[in-house]
Amino acid sequence: MNKYHKLYTPEDSAVVFIDHQPQMTFGVANIDRAALINNVTLLAKAAKEFNVPAVLTAVETESFSGYIWPHLLDVFPGQPVVERTSMNAWDDAGFRAAIEATGKKNILLTGLWTEVCVTWPAIEMLGAGYNIYVVEDCCGATSTAAHDAALSRMVQAGAIRLTTIAALLEWQRDWAKREHYNQLMGLIKQHGGAYGAGVEYAYTMVHHAPQSAVKPQIVPKKAGH
Repeated sequence: MNKYHKLYTPEDSAVVFIDHQPQMTFGVANIDRAALINNVTLLAKAAKEFNVPAVLTAVETESFSGYIWPHLLDVFPGQPVVERTSMNAWDDAGFRAAIEATGKKNILLTGLWTEVCVTWPAIEMLGAGYNIYVVEDCCGATSTAAHDAALSRMVQAGAIRLTTIAALLEWQRDWAKREHYNQLMGLIKQHGGAYGAGVEYAYTMVHHAPQSAVKPQIVPKKAGH
């Protein structure tokens, strides 16, 4: 069986966040940066909900790149961040040890920039026997051309492309499984864009569930209605 002819699960996968730092964010030009931050935050929260191991790594934090986004750090408070000097995370012994410590072979990769700090470790991790899934809308590049070329190079090396919503729904897979259902729907309503707005509408207008807002909207009743 081809290694990709099987869906990954929360039990056999891990997610990696590479260099989601301010200085790297400034150079991102292939995706709206607010959308990028939102996607990464959603994926991180979903990983935590499904108990999927996460590896955080940063490059030259205090000399150049700045601290990892607070949105991401707050999902994993106190978790060690692998600090590196190499642009290629796989060069770093601490990063390799963190990946090995997850015990997983299915690795969801995200990071900045796609063409360097995601592509290089992806290629070498594929060579080391890992199955690499690049969550492309959680990655940012210096141009659309750079992003597309990087994705092509990774696919040619054997990686698989996917997006945030697809990534977290693969962890859920079956709506009959209720353990994470309500929490996942809450995350999607908060961070899922049009999908989340649709979920909120269906819950409140179709199924007459309570609004998600802490203080729900009250519509005054008009006389004669």
